[in-house]
Amino acid sequence: MSIRGRWRVVETPGYDMALAGAYILFDADGGEFAVDCLTGSIHGACHGDAVEFGWQGNDEMEPANGDGWAELQDDDSLEGEICLANGDNIPFIARRSKTSSTAC
Repeated sequence: MSIRGRWRVVETPGYDMALAGAYILFDADGGEFAVDCLTGSIHGACHGDAVEFGWQGNDEMEPANGDGWAELQDDDSLEGEICLANGDNIPFIARRSKTSSTAC
């Protein structure tokens, strides 16, 4: 199974950032995410059931960037981490969005 598609971020262990509307999206060319006031564009292709990525975006409306990773779990959830350059590493757990298409 592929990680491509839209995922609802349902938990951010240690952080209170999994608000309504929090998501991460992976497609053939990268993707995007929005978790609380942290948003970004993911760079690089997303293939298979795991990915490492770089991103650029904003943290509370200030320019931000970093890297991250995500891996599909046996229970069909997605676990990963969004890491800010010189900042926090924010873990996340996500579930595939019902409106997600895996035919990317």
